[in-house]
Amino acid sequence: MKKFLILPSILSADFSKLGEEITKVLQAGGDIIHFDVMDNHYVPNLTIGPMVLKSIKDYNINVQIDVHLMTSPVDNLIPIFADNGANFITFHPESTNHVDRTLALIKHYGCKAGLALNPSTPLNILDYVMDKLDVILLMSVNPGFSCQLFIPSILEKIKKVRKRIDNSMYNILLEVDGGIKISNIGSIAIAGADAFVIGSEIFKSISYYKTIKKIRNKLREIHDLHIH
Repeated sequence: MKKFLILPSILSADFSKLGEEITKVLQAGGDIIHFDVMDNHYVPNLTIGPMVLKSIKDYNINVQIDVHLMTSPVDNLIPIFADNGANFITFHPESTNHVDRTLALIKHYGCKAGLALNPSTPLNILDYVMDKLDVILLMSVNPGFSCQLFIPSILEKIKKVRKRIDNSMYNILLEVDGGIKISNIGSIAIAGADAFVIGSEIFKSISYYKTIKKIRNKLREIHDLHIH
């Protein structure tokens, strides 16, 4: 079976016991921790920074961290997050004057590089950087806040990016972030997503284990339907 990745977004976690929350969600079956950085400039919210990332690593949580920079500018933050334990660093093309250079900077610091596209960001931004990408993150909400509803038109965008990745022959992860629930994850997977950033659906549930199990079962159903 194709390996689908579940990335719990700690933006929806209880920050008064963040270490416990992350341990719990990983034990429940989460694959990679999604770490949202918002600066109140690029997006209208202010969240967490490199000190929180360092504290997660110091808590002896041995997991890959996917840092999503919703900040402008980004270049000066890349070495700081890389030094504090980021494994993936993703940014928005609108937040830098030189997308190619910023991708190269992420690689220079030993992290996997991702480009995040907002709902209205055109796909031609990908044309000349596919060889430098490890991740394409499609936002299925407008970035800035958790608990938003999935924008249905993004399904068509996922299909188009899936086709670009397959045609490129590069090993690029197609990640989707925003409003993902058990009820719609099937259609997102069918459209071509590999990785799913999920916040409130997991962290607001009574049992992280049961919720992630339901998500896995739904993805297995979709996979099996399309194999047979």
